[in-house]
Amino acid sequence: MLKHTLIAISLGFGLAACAPYAEQVVSVPPAQETAATGGAVSAADPRATAAGDAILAKGGSATDAAIAVMLALTVVEPQSSGIGGGGFLVRAGADGLTTFDGRETAPAAATPGRFLDENGERLPRELSVLSGLSVGVPGNIALAAKAHERFGKLEWAELFQPAIALARDGFLMNRRLNGSLSQNKDRAGKTADARRVFFGPDGEARPVGTLIRNEELVEALTDLAETGPTSLYESNAASLARYIAKETPQDGTMTTADITAYQAKDRNAVCAPYRTYRVCGMGPPSSGGVAVAQMLGQIERFDVAAMGPESPTFWHIFLESQRIAYADRELYIGDADFVEVPVAGLVDPAYVASRSALIDPNRALEQVVAGTPPGAPLARADGDEPLENGTTHFSVVDAQGNAVSYTSTVEGAFGSGLFFGGFYLNNELTDFSFTAEVDGKPVANRVQGGKRPRSSMAPTIVFDDEGEIVLVIGAAGGPTIPVQIARSIIGVLDFGMTAEEALGLPLIMGFGQIVLSEEGSVIEGMADELKALGHGDIRFGTPRGKANALRRTADGWESAGDPRVADLLGYE
Repeated sequence: MLKHTLIAISLGFGLAACAPYAEQVVSVPPAQETAATGGAVSAADPRATAAGDAILAKGGSATDAAIAVMLALTVVEPQSSGIGGGGFLVRAGADGLTTFDGRETAPAAATPGRFLDENGERLPRELSVLSGLSVGVPGNIALAAKAHERFGKLEWAELFQPAIALARDGFLMNRRLNGSLSQNKDRAGKTADARRVFFGPDGEARPVGTLIRNEELVEALTDLAETGPTSLYESNAASLARYIAKETPQDGTMTTADITAYQAKDRNAVCAPYRTYRVCGMGPPSSGGVAVAQMLGQIERFDVAAMGPESPTFWHIFLESQRIAYADRELYIGDADFVEVPVAGLVDPAYVASRSALIDPNRALEQVVAGTPPGAPLARADGDEPLENGTTHFSVVDAQGNAVSYTSTVEGAFGSGLFFGGFYLNNELTDFSFTAEVDGKPVANRVQGGKRPRSSMAPTIVFDDEGEIVLVIGAAGGPTIPVQIARSIIGVLDFGMTAEEALGLPLIMGFGQIVLSEEGSVIEGMADELKALGHGDIRFGTPRGKANALRRTADGWESAGDPRVADLLGYE
């Protein structure tokens, strides 16, 4: 278990008095006009931000703009997300709080042994990840259509125009995409169609500054704009299913029926108090909302504001809260349509307080195990941790004060490497636990037909004690996502930081007695003090996570992105 977790987390460092759960209606007053006139967008690429801004300028809602951003990122950030993947969307407005699940699903014929050979050992990466075995039914278009039907203002086709223009007229290759293509040539260049778009005749990624056009994607986006989601889930379902099935070496293959049956779903939000605020996010199959709520709830009894971000004691307490929250995550979180998930118990204030009591500010726990929250199923075993991260997040607020926090993904960089209709198909099914049971007990996140794999994505909206939205935030980075969100919320609410300062706080992850953190950060200078507190094995590297946020200020919305990513968005 620890081995799997360490592998997963190390992929994030290296190369490159309110109801706690299921609030269906939350009264959120409109934003003050002076604070939200014209709205605001924060996305991982300025061209996607511009797409969202253009939709807001035409009178579009936050939902409209978020959809336009997702579509634009399909074009300019194919390594992280797109219409070949899925996502989660959290939306808040005067009419309440809504969360949508566009997570991908396994084929109906998928079995718990999908990623194992005849001896019960894991398949090689080439077979498990870079094949049809890893591809789930894409959910982003169904999610977008469901959200647009409920909260859209502009015509569906209008939302596609910025993305179509980018794919048709071309966009400049930036350093970030070039670097990702170069580091993942076997994946990004797996198919001849993808190589024609992103690679030169020499087999190398096209140079930084090259104008990239994607004619096949123009056709796919235009068809979706004109005919709606039926283009993917009906008209092209058979051809998509055949393509995935052809690339699937074993276990149940994708069928046309798997694709036509796909539905995005309304889910219950996970809301929990933090000091005078309320923090709301996604419930299962995402673990993000629960993990963020638990970490913050466990930390609440400590005066971290007085400690400050340069205090070894603060980072020690933060590490301990992670370890405790993730122990519960591994045991209990899965697709609630298939397994019993005690969400209400996991964020119950009394239970969270009991878990917080485990934290000793003077010494790290030698071992952390899952607790027994109210309603917990007893016959359950820990699974293994998925090994990927490749995701994007964007936050939008419109002039009326409606807010959308949307995290989108294809799982690993360039997903499965399979390229259909000018876009990459996800490898989301590798987010399932490869082990189906341990000592005769089922693993909550095991593979099952039609099931959605557990996710770490954590689109989040934070409200003050008057119901005003104060922060719209989310992140990319696989299992590091909930940690990035909790850290940044503490930065804004406890340390009084701007959103940009909070997103720039060091990334640090703790599992077992192993700590992975960011080289060159303030944490590197306090390594000896953290070791003295019991964190004996501390390793430093370069984090891959990235976060985006909107923070309400007296003068309007502050739009911020992870400062570590900014330099990679240039063309030199």
